[in-house]
Amino acid sequence: MSDEILNERNADPAVKHDEPDKIIEKKGKRRLGFLFYLSILGPGLIAANAGNDAGGIATYSSMGSQFGFQMLWVMVVVGIGVGVVQEMCARMGANTGKGLSDLIRENFSIRLTAFVMLAFLVANGGVIVSEFIGIAAALGIFGVPTWVGAPVAGVLVWLLIARGSYERVEKVFLVLTVAFFAYIIAAFMAKPDWGQVAINTFVPTLQFNGAFLTTLIAAVGTTISPYMQIYVQSAVVERGVTMRDYKYQRLDVYVGSAFSIGIAYFIVVATGATIFPATGGTGRELASAVDAAQALTPFLGEFAKYIFGLGLLGASFLAAGVLPLTTCYSVTEALGLENGVSKSFKEAPAFWGMFTGLIVIAVIIAMIPGLPVVDILVVLYLVNGLILPIILFSILKLINDKQLMGKYTNNLVYNILAYGLAGIVSFLSVAYVLIQVLGIFGLQILS
Repeated sequence: MSDEILNERNADPAVKHDEPDKIIEKKGKRRLGFLFYLSILGPGLIAANAGNDAGGIATYSSMGSQFGFQMLWVMVVVGIGVGVVQEMCARMGANTGKGLSDLIRENFSIRLTAFVMLAFLVANGGVIVSEFIGIAAALGIFGVPTWVGAPVAGVLVWLLIARGSYERVEKVFLVLTVAFFAYIIAAFMAKPDWGQVAINTFVPTLQFNGAFLTTLIAAVGTTISPYMQIYVQSAVVERGVTMRDYKYQRLDVYVGSAFSIGIAYFIVVATGATIFPATGGTGRELASAVDAAQALTPFLGEFAKYIFGLGLLGASFLAAGVLPLTTCYSVTEALGLENGVSKSFKEAPAFWGMFTGLIVIAVIIAMIPGLPVVDILVVLYLVNGLILPIILFSILKLINDKQLMGKYTNNLVYNILAYGLAGIVSFLSVAYVLIQVLGIFGLQILS
């Protein structure tokens, strides 16, 4: 809700403060129209699209290149999951005025809080490195060497966050989401059979083999990540959203989730319409987002490579800003320390010190030649796979605590959906961890 509308309501004695929000909404629509609704976009859109990072793009590209359109239905199911989980976190932030890590610290044991935050710090720290590798790789498509791309990106991200207010940072993050339209362009350039696309979107296909199930698990894990939930709740708090204007924030969450999944969907379509048919239906696994860009070149030309490169650059820049922020929010909240983009270095030294340290370390590691990125990411996804079930069920316990949430707890239908999704996601996360751990010891439970 805009400050202009709120001030008008407070100043007009004819309008009571407990007046239904529909009156305020009506004024907002009349005065601001489309721009009003555009202005409410923020944490939900940013958090959801941060999941379409370098690792996410590689995963979605492999879904299409290995299985064509057969996994498009997965994006619909996962999209619902993203929306549900993000909405619960946004609602908790608006109602309590506290971040997720803060609530975990206050409502759960110290040991659980310490375990989650330590694992989260390790996992996020590694993924931050991968984002700067993604930036360097995307710039490499345009001829910029890694030793230039990584440090310049680090400086730009640091200056953006450290020298700007939350509002300015949010606007830049929102602008970066425009880069994701590159993947929609690539999908239409691929000229897919839209009839088959529609069928596979709504008719589930399952293959009981290792490649299919592992890709399914990876898709869930990269789309619903712990850092997304922590970021959206902390951002809602810093934005000053309350339950009075929460309806607009809820719209932001749902629009952001739909847009994010839509982009992932078109990545699958683009690679499924080009790379998969070229293999004679046997499929091809892609190692990275850059690999996907290079693989599309024979089918869509050099222009497609640059389109994918632009999308990767925007996605990695967005995640490179969101991930360090999320990590700093979570750790400082858990320790009860001051935090926030709008706070100065003097007011929040731990927050800004950690933020700076994460970026410096990530840039240095990203410039190391011959780094085994894929192996590192596997380990990091293992850690995230362990954290995700804990985070999801912690969210469900908190959102249904009447002392904490009052009348804003989940209703029965929402709980059935939320617990069902949490159960499925947790099962897949644990399965992924089990498969990878057994694989380390040379044991394969899937053919």
